[in-house]
Amino acid sequence: MGVIKTKGIVLAQSNMGDNDKMITLLTPDLGKIGCAAKGARRPKSALMAGTQFLCFGEFLIYKGVSSYNINSAEPMEIFYNIRLDIDKLKYASQVAKIVNDVTDENQNTYRILQLTLNTIYMISESDKDLELILSIFKLRLLSIIGFRPVVEKCVNCGKQEELNYFSLKDNGLKCKSCGKIDKGAICLSDSTVKAIKYIIWAEPKKIFSFDLSDENKQELRILTKTYLNKCLEKEFE
Repeated sequence: MGVIKTKGIVLAQSNMGDNDKMITLLTPDLGKIGCAAKGARRPKSALMAGTQFLCFGEFLIYKGVSSYNINSAEPMEIFYNIRLDIDKLKYASQVAKIVNDVTDENQNTYRILQLTLNTIYMISESDKDLELILSIFKLRLLSIIGFRPVVEKCVNCGKQEELNYFSLKDNGLKCKSCGKIDKGAICLSDSTVKAIKYIIWAEPKKIFSFDLSDENKQELRILTKTYLNKCLEKEFE
């Protein structure tokens, strides 16, 4: 296999040897891949900028024995604001960790990469509530990777009105009658239900273009955190 040109975002990095670095790169076509960046930690290395955590760039890589190797890395966006704000960095790191956990090599991850970039951009460049950004990201990601909840009707009886409960057991909304019977269901306000539907159905670049009251944000936060942990069978802090 010859040299491959691809774009990607650095999800993780670790030191290797005295001057080298190993990065985890999320690409649209190769999926999540491990890449060795030889000499990237040298002060004047041409690979230093492009292999930083959360850097989005264009890479020339080739396949090695156990990983890919980077020939060149041209940064397109380094999300500088995140590096200046500890809260932004904390939330962006959470996004990167979740994406790292749900992706693999040889997987078409175009939609996941698009969502990741949009999310990191919002964290970096906007003043939007960070917890709301993370909640939106979690629900949209779950919908992309095969855990899209049923939101257009009651997952139990099919009723399309009064869908004010979310069933973790049955992965979807339930009407008031069915929801009250489901002891594990989460009661939601109408505004939160509308937000859930919007997050799932909106165009990729518009999913963050709404706001909620503090009470509704809290409802959405609890729901998305619980649903993510349930679907991925892992506890995310």
